[in-house]
Amino acid sequence: MVNMRLLSGQFFGEVRFSLDSVPPKKYNDGASNIKTDEYSMEEGAWGNFSRGAVLALQKKGYKLSQGITGFLEGSAGFEGCGVSSSAAVGVAFLLALESANGLKVTAEDNIELDRLFLSCLDSGLTIDLKCVILQNGLWLDFKMTLKLIKIRLIENEYLGLKNGILDQSAILLSQRHSLTAIHCERRMYELVQPPWYGKNEGDYKILLAFSGLQHALSSKPGYNLRVAECQEAATVLLRAVGRGDCEPLLCNVSVDEYEAHKDLLEGELAKRALHFFSENARVFAGIDAWSQGNLPEFGRLISQSGLSSIHNYECGCEPLVQLRDILAQAPGVYGARFSGAGFRGCCVALVATDLAGEAEKYVRAKYLNAQPDLAKRLTTATFVCDSADHAHVV
Repeated sequence: MVNMRLLSGQFFGEVRFSLDSVPPKKYNDGASNIKTDEYSMEEGAWGNFSRGAVLALQKKGYKLSQGITGFLEGSAGFEGCGVSSSAAVGVAFLLALESANGLKVTAEDNIELDRLFLSCLDSGLTIDLKCVILQNGLWLDFKMTLKLIKIRLIENEYLGLKNGILDQSAILLSQRHSLTAIHCERRMYELVQPPWYGKNEGDYKILLAFSGLQHALSSKPGYNLRVAECQEAATVLLRAVGRGDCEPLLCNVSVDEYEAHKDLLEGELAKRALHFFSENARVFAGIDAWSQGNLPEFGRLISQSGLSSIHNYECGCEPLVQLRDILAQAPGVYGARFSGAGFRGCCVALVATDLAGEAEKYVRAKYLNAQPDLAKRLTTATFVCDSADHAHVV
C-alpha cells in the first residue's frame, strides 16, 4: 500500500512509498544502492527528505498510520543558495506527518529528529526560502526568519550531514522581530525582543543576495579542518591552565584564561581562537544592541562577524567576499555577512526599510560588474524579506 505520494514544484516525477517499507536513501547522481519501483518516477533524490522524516519518527517510537499526499515548492531562482533549505524541508515533513497522525511532539524534540534524518541523506537537495506542503487540507508555511539557531535526526543519520542545531532551532523556535539566542551545549534558548516589539514593524528588512554559486568554490581546506584547528587551539590553552584532560573545546576555556595564554598560540591556531572568542563577545553585544533597538550597532556587529569569518576563520571565496563587500556598501545597509561559510550561496544584510529597494538595485549592478559570468546566470539575484514566526501548521 502506498501511504506517501508527493509532487514537487522544482523536481520532476513523483515520490511514492509505504510507511511499512521505507526504501533506503537514493543518491543524487540518479543511482541508488537498491533499484526499486519506488525510485522509477523520482528525479534526483528529493524524496530522501520524506523517507528520512518517516524513519526518524519511527526510530523514536512514534506510530505512523497516516501518510501524506502533498506538494512541495521552493522559491524560484534560489535553488542551491544555501539558506537552510535542508532543515526547512525536514521540518515541513515532520510537522505534516505529526499533524496527520495526531502526534504531540515538542519543538525541541523536532530539532533533534530533523538532525537525525538529515545527517543520513547528504542528498544535496536545494529548496529555499519558502517551503509549503499540503497534507490532509492543512498548509504549512515556512518563511525566512531572523534567526540564530538548527532539525538534526533527519540530517545527521539519514542524510549524512554533520551539522548542529542552528537552522532547525531558528525554524522551530523563532518569533517575529525577536532574536533567538541559544546556548548549544545546554540546549537552552531565549527570545530577545526590541523596544518596538508589538508596536510597529521596526525600521529594517532582511536582504539576501545570491552569488550564483550552487557548489562550493574554494582552494582552501574545508570546514572539518577548521574544527580540528579549534580543537588543537583548545588543547594548547587547556594544558596551559592545568586542565589538559578536559575535552578539547574552546568553550571549555574561559575568556580570562584565553587572554592570559593566547600568546602560546601561533599562526592559524591563533586566528581560529581569536575568531571564536571575538564572535562570542559579538553575540552578547548583539543581544544588548537588539534589545535596545540599536540597529546601527547591531549592523556593525554583523559586519565585524563577517570580516572575522574571512580574516580569522578564513572562510569564503572571491565571489562571496566581493558580494559581502558590495552589500556592506549598499545604501541603507546596517551590516552584512555570509549566510553560511561563504564557499557558495548567499550573503545576508540588515537594511533600512525605505532604502531596501535602492540597495537591491545597487547590489545587482555592482555584482554584475564584479562577477559578470555568475550574475548573468541568475534569475533571482536579490530577495527582500521580513522576519517571521516559527514554522507551524495553519
